[in-house]
Amino acid sequence: MTKNDVNSLPIPTVVFVQRRLPHYRLPFFEALRQELEIRGCKFRLLHGTPNQHELSKNDSGELPWAEKIATHYFLSGRVCWQPFAGKIKDADLVICSHENKLIFNLIVQYYCPSIRIALFGHGANLQGNPNSWSEKIKRIFAKRADWWFGYTAMSLPLINRFSFPANRITIANNSIDTEQMSEIFEKISANEKNLIRSRLGIKTNNVGVFIGSFYEEKRIDFMLNALLAIKKAVPDFEMLIVGDGEQRELVTQFCAEYPWARYMGLCKGKAKVDLLAVSSVMINPGLVGLGILDSFVCAVPMLTTDCGLHSPEIAYLSNGNNGVITENSLEEYVAVVIKLLNDDIALKAMQQACLVSAKEYSVENMARNFAEGIMQCLSQPIYRGSK
Repeated sequence: MTKNDVNSLPIPTVVFVQRRLPHYRLPFFEALRQELEIRGCKFRLLHGTPNQHELSKNDSGELPWAEKIATHYFLSGRVCWQPFAGKIKDADLVICSHENKLIFNLIVQYYCPSIRIALFGHGANLQGNPNSWSEKIKRIFAKRADWWFGYTAMSLPLINRFSFPANRITIANNSIDTEQMSEIFEKISANEKNLIRSRLGIKTNNVGVFIGSFYEEKRIDFMLNALLAIKKAVPDFEMLIVGDGEQRELVTQFCAEYPWARYMGLCKGKAKVDLLAVSSVMINPGLVGLGILDSFVCAVPMLTTDCGLHSPEIAYLSNGNNGVITENSLEEYVAVVIKLLNDDIALKAMQQACLVSAKEYSVENMARNFAEGIMQCLSQPIYRGSK
């Protein structure tokens, strides 16, 4: 093949369709675009608009090269119609989210046989009932694909259980951009940590921190009961609680009664990193999601339970190495937290392991994993779950 023949080969076009474009996904799509450009692919991003509830979050992002598509919501947002057929006529591969509400995706999956279709998702609703009609329907539609991109290693058995070929699955290792957080954390000196402690009135190194929303799956009641037991065994223990939500009153009342626990409200950017920098462990006995990246970047080991509520990112926790996941009991959880706070050598080793994990689970690596999976998909014949 001559050089001219190589230059005349068609450039594959990859189209990624998002129901909406949240700001935390922007770095990933920029990185994926660069990775695919290096591999000789054209990348297009189609995205819709948020529903009324999501608009109130004010968390949408913009990319000048992305293309907006019409978006219609029905049944209080439970059904979404995004007709994008006219936008994918030149596509070699279309990547869609695996969600029952995205009705138009089914048209593409069933009636566009010449275009490769990949699905991106968890493989199941991890907080849902696996025997529900919704999940059964979801598994049927999940087979109508040529490739699967799972969020984490936790997604792999969920995808395998509907008999999708293992050689057509890529684990993306879902992440968000933590570069800015990492830069802020690395610049905090020992002297600045002392100043932060002084400003907060902290007089100990045995500091726990919770960062997240206050809702049922986070098990706020469980956490507060655990804090009382930990304080009893570790007298100089102090706690920082960051976040907001429907159970905020539980937190504010607790902190009003026990001054060694401080409610910090919502904290972002430098303010959040400052709190993590003076904390020893992350106390989160309930649902763990992408917040585990905060734990890694700022070297604050995540301590949680096997509560059955976690998001796929719990797969990043290597038990006893970069964090701990205990049995789902208050006694076991408290015992493990106390043991770690009283073992400086084990705690420091775990903190170092967190920093190693922070480099592994980056948005750049996620984009690289995705790009490699895309190239593998393009090299394979169309499958579409018909076998």
